[in-house]
Order: sequence, then structure tokens, then C-alpha cells
Amino acid sequence: MFRPPYLQSGDKVALVSPAGAIDCIYIEQAVNTLRSWDLQPVVGENALAVHGYFAGNDEQRIHDMQWAMDDEDIRAIFCTRGGYGSMRIVEQLDYSIFQGNPKWLVGFSDITVFHSKLNTLGIESLHAPMPKSFGNTTPDALARLRDFLFGQVTSYHLPPHPFNQEGIVEAELTGGNLTLLHCVRSTTLECKHQTPVLFIEDVGENLYSIDRMLQSLKLAGKFEHLHGLIVGSFSEMKGNNFGRTAEEIIHDLLKDYAYPVCFGFPAGHIAENYPLIMGTTIELAVTAEGTDIHFTND
Repeated sequence: MFRPPYLQSGDKVALVSPAGAIDCIYIEQAVNTLRSWDLQPVVGENALAVHGYFAGNDEQRIHDMQWAMDDEDIRAIFCTRGGYGSMRIVEQLDYSIFQGNPKWLVGFSDITVFHSKLNTLGIESLHAPMPKSFGNTTPDALARLRDFLFGQVTSYHLPPHPFNQEGIVEAELTGGNLTLLHCVRSTTLECKHQTPVLFIEDVGENLYSIDRMLQSLKLAGKFEHLHGLIVGSFSEMKGNNFGRTAEEIIHDLLKDYAYPVCFGFPAGHIAENYPLIMGTTIELAVTAEGTDIHFTND
């Protein structure tokens, strides 16, 4: 996998909206944050457009994403928010120039679609906070995002979790939002590596839906050949009458597998949304003392 060049002071970065519509206040806050990092944010022409639920129609969102990918002066792409919309445009973009001049793509939630696409192209990307969530993200998580972008990639150490499964592996990290991973299964966007360490998170789903998606992926053999699993936040879950939490559902499903599993990684639709480099090789060590995650090709 190819890692895009790290950012330097004064670099231009794009803010684009490939999914849901966003209020200007979030763009303004993000611009101020990025300027405080000594970056030059450039807001896409249609970043604040509105077309029903979407940030402009498909053509407008394609226009901004294509510009951000192709402009040689843009060194990173910040997707302003998730929601829904990325899947409608992801395969209508031309990635030929981007492949010759890769740059960091930053986002989570619906942006999982683009992380999956870049994985098929052999390019790493950042699962990390977006402009809409900057104001609700902890200072530590935002600082870690800035550090990662500027080349100060650090390891993670997490405390033990009662559902963890111990083990040590080295494999490629893939994944993102569970609902989107379920949606891209068996499409051109699905991860090309069948033995990765998989990261999953989700928000606002019914617990029976979480169980249904996981059971569907299990029946498709998606958990059988994993090297490991990292479980992020499953926040604002609905349907508590299901009788089990999302973490309990995942734990029960994984009892038949022997690979290491880390629960409680601080990433997802929460304030402690720490960055993960998707597509890179990681060392995942889950022991009785806790979990260590190291990005090996830094």
C-alpha cells in the first residue's frame, strides 16, 4: 500500500462535501482549525450546496471531489461530513491523476465508501474526524489527527477489556462503518485483501440490525479468514429490547474464532474519535495487560 506524502506547513487542503448537506458554521469552524495548524484550507465550490438531503446534486459533488483529487496544489482532502451520498458518486470519479499524485483523504462514517475504494487502488487514507465533528472532538483526538497528517504517527495502548481475545498479529488494517461495509460487500469497492485486521464502528442503528449485518457477513465468510478485529464505538444504539448490547452481540459472534480481538478502541461517532490509517500494515497485540497497536510502515 502507498502512503501519501505527509503535510508540511503552508500546504493547501480541500474541504469537500461528497455526502450530506452541511451548515456553513461547521465549515467556518474547520477553516479556523486548519489555519491554526498552519494549513491553507480551500473550500470546494459546491461544499455548501443543498439538493434535498445531499450537498448538491451528484454532478456537483462529483465536480468537487474530482477537483480535490486532481489539483496538484491540494495535499489533503477533508470530507466535511458523512450521512449518505458517497456511494452514489464513488465509481463515477476518475482516479487516474490521483493514483499518480496521491494525497490524504480524511473522514469516517459514510466516507468508509472512499476508504474502501482507495484500498482497492493500493492507497492509504485516514479514518478520522471531519469538519462537522471538529467542534465535538476532544482536543487530544484532533491533535493526534494533526500529528498523523504531519508525519508524527504514534502507537496506541488501550486498557484491558473483558471481551478481548488475546493474540499477536501483523496484517493490513481495513474497515470503517459497519453498515457501509455491509453495503459494499461483493461490490467493486470491497477490500481486496481477505485476511486483514478489520475495524468496525456504527451509530444510531437498531441492535437487531447490528446482529443481522454481522450474521450476514458471517454467512458470507467474512469473519472466517480475518487476522484480527478492532471494535470501535457503537453509539446511540436503538432497540434495547433486543436483550444484548452491540459489544455483546459481537463478542458472541466471535467465540468460534481464535484471532485477537480488541474491544473499546476510541473511534467512531464519539468525541474521542482517534485516527486510524486505513490500508496500512499494523501490529495488533492483545494481551492480559491491554492492547497495543503499532503502524509498522511508518
